[in-house]
Amino acid sequence: MRVAQLGSGTPKIAVVAGIHGDEPCGVRAVERLLDERPTVNRPVKLVVANEAALERRVRFIDEDLNRTFPGDPDAETHEGQLAAALVSELEGCLTFSMHSTQSHADPFAIVNGVSETATDIVPQLPVAAMVETSNFAEGRLFSAVDTVEVECGLQGSETAAQNADRLTRAFLTAVGALPGDTVDRELPVYRLTDVIRKQQADTYEVFVENFTPVEAGAPFAAADGDEQVADERFYPVLMSSNGYRDVFGYAAEKLDVIETTTAAD
Repeated sequence: MRVAQLGSGTPKIAVVAGIHGDEPCGVRAVERLLDERPTVNRPVKLVVANEAALERRVRFIDEDLNRTFPGDPDAETHEGQLAAALVSELEGCLTFSMHSTQSHADPFAIVNGVSETATDIVPQLPVAAMVETSNFAEGRLFSAVDTVEVECGLQGSETAAQNADRLTRAFLTAVGALPGDTVDRELPVYRLTDVIRKQQADTYEVFVENFTPVEAGAPFAAADGDEQVADERFYPVLMSSNGYRDVFGYAAEKLDVIETTTAAD
């Protein structure tokens, strides 16, 4: 784990990249901040988390770090120990954590509850949606640390790296660490309701678009040509043919649309 800081004093704001070693987009955003060293109005802690996995370009060494929190200093796994160290490092910080996905090109935010912090900050970010995932938060960073998580775009793409930079600077502006204004936007809010599992197969297909409603009776995916049909209307989230080993993605319900006004200095 690499830790650095912008500004002086004790940070109450943190930016985390590299939770997964095969998602380098956030690391590039952190490294650009460290290269530029912008003047900040509040100190900011910058963390590159799973350096060992990043070096090997794999998602994790022993287990998925974002399913391991709060971790244990005496854990037998690399990620178990790292999770505990990261929770200690981020204590007292509102944390911005960057990821990428194989399922959706447009950035969106993931939160552990539609809290006042989430409804204040997330609409100020250049994201297409906010996803509330408290039903499936066990082991994730935001189960242990106050966190706004973002999916920056398609894994390994240059666009995801560019999005990570924009998202980080928007977050730091929204929390008053960087000067400037944020953009007024409406933001749809979804809540994950179920896991969409997939059977063992050689080939997988997905027929639907994320955040576009799937009506009851419609086929939405297939494993070796065996179609899965919706029992009831749902919104697919993080749906992809090969993003996860044993699930296609998640079903969600649409909760609301947040309207916000421009935030200024």
